[in-house]
Amino acid sequence: MSILAGFTTTQIQGLTTTTIGVLSTTDMRALVSTQLAALTTTQVAVLSSTQLAALTSTQMAALETTDLGVLTTTQLRGFGSTQLVGLTTTQLGALTTTQLGGLTSTQVSGLTTTQVAALTTTQVEGFGTTQIAGLTSGQVAALSTTQVGALNTTQIGALSTAQIRGMETTDLAALTTTQVGGLTSTQLGALSSVQAAALETTDLGVLTTTQFAGLRSTQLGALTTTQIGALT
Repeated sequence: MSILAGFTTTQIQGLTTTTIGVLSTTDMRALVSTQLAALTTTQVAVLSSTQLAALTSTQMAALETTDLGVLTTTQLRGFGSTQLVGLTTTQLGALTTTQLGGLTSTQVSGLTTTQVAALTTTQVEGFGTTQIAGLTSGQVAALSTTQVGALNTTQIGALSTAQIRGMETTDLAALTTTQVGGLTSTQLGALSSVQAAALETTDLGVLTTTQFAGLRSTQLGALTTTQIGALT
């Protein structure tokens, strides 16, 4: 049995950081939601990645947003994908760009499409190539046009062909000319004919000869006469 069994929230808050730091994984798993919610930011800040990794997805949902805000990237890397799934969209929204930028590709791929869709544009902008690479095609499809619009050319260029194929036509139509200019010929060649037809004329007009060479005959055949006319 855990030494914390039966502790009141006041007693939990009275524990020193030294005591918090030596709690076993058994002790961590024994904490009930009210006890976890009672932890102060100072106490949460000293928890090791191993201690945090012991929490269940249900326990994760009990952590306050202010507590999540003090976690370091090292602490966050202790969370498994099943634990991150336990975070509510409100909790996820409390994470900074630095924190999200420290997640592994495996952790990112474990997020639900609902969680991904709830990310703010600022959070999406904070994703590095590692996090971008971790997105599944389903998660990419869940991104809103606003979120896609927040991606910079480096992030756009890091998308795999599978991720490109997962983009909704509305997202492709919302790409800026700068973003389209960041696509490689390989990425463009991965588009379906339906996706290619969703590209706006202004976007097609900025394609370089190298990019244009990546388009397949089936893609070109799907373009309207107006789109064809926009090609330089």
